[in-house]
Amino acid sequence: MMLVGLDARDLAMTRFAVSPLWEAVASVRIIKRPHQFPEHLAWYEQARPHLDTVDWQLFADLVRIPTRIIPTFVCPPPATAQPTLDVELAALVASPPDVVRASLDALPGPHSPALAALHADPSAELARLATVIRAYADAVITPYWPRMRTLLEREVLLGAQRMATDGVHGLLNQLDPFVRLDADTLSVEHIVLAGTVRLDGRGLLLVPSVFSGRRVWSNFGSPGQPVLRFPARAVATLWERDPTPHGRELAGVVGRSRAALLHELAVPTSTLELADRCGLTPGTVSQHLGALREAGLVSTHRVGRFVLYARTTAAEALIAASGAAATGDPSVRSDARAARRPRPAAHPPA
Repeated sequence: MMLVGLDARDLAMTRFAVSPLWEAVASVRIIKRPHQFPEHLAWYEQARPHLDTVDWQLFADLVRIPTRIIPTFVCPPPATAQPTLDVELAALVASPPDVVRASLDALPGPHSPALAALHADPSAELARLATVIRAYADAVITPYWPRMRTLLEREVLLGAQRMATDGVHGLLNQLDPFVRLDADTLSVEHIVLAGTVRLDGRGLLLVPSVFSGRRVWSNFGSPGQPVLRFPARAVATLWERDPTPHGRELAGVVGRSRAALLHELAVPTSTLELADRCGLTPGTVSQHLGALREAGLVSTHRVGRFVLYARTTAAEALIAASGAAATGDPSVRSDARAARRPRPAAHPPA
């Protein structure tokens, strides 16, 4: 158990960010052991063949299986809320040599020749590592990033809404089953790590993740803002392609396309993502969303430069009623938010 002391400055400095670099790092575990992550098998089957022409061994050596610790310099805390991969790779390349060596020394077991070279000359090898990660990400992350980013941004939106209604205490106590804030102490359960640390006004950076699996990952002791990375909700829906998810009953009321859109809006989603998932043009999606909004079935939320759409309570009632009509059971709900994620397992810090 890690006990993290927070003061008023830390609560005031708590913020969210997304991290394409972290998703690349976390995805290596799935590439190596896909059947341990059944929710991502569809992604793995699509993405893995694209790595056949990529030399990513140096990157693979840094993410061991089983994963007990990931070197901190590989995934530095995001400096902004929505950094690009290139911005994060620049921070990686700028890692001080002593930090790189200390992180590598913490890895269990002997170093591969590639890691030994990185340990001997961090300044030269970090640039090569950044090139390797870029090639890896271009193959298996970049094609899916718009879809992933939308899910992560709506997780940030939902977190911001919780913080607005319940404060930082309410937010942190709903973040993950193995994270709890009691008075001024944040408890984070781990398998192999225990101790006490104070943040001393540095604040807490909350990073939702697609590929983190059933774990929370934390880094409280390294330079930069302390980080808590947690599993985003409904990640399995990223790869779903159900041709008839909405049912004939709902389609008979609002039309097939609008029923499909309402099904996808279980959590806030962008126009482009809806167009991709439903096989419609963005213009057609915009027209349908306008009609649904006029009918009180859809609401809008702005996150940075993006506008996300979500279904309203009226839409929830309509979907619930159509699901009950289809099954004859009034207790049946077709709400995709019932797609649950399993209880995360505690683990050591990234």
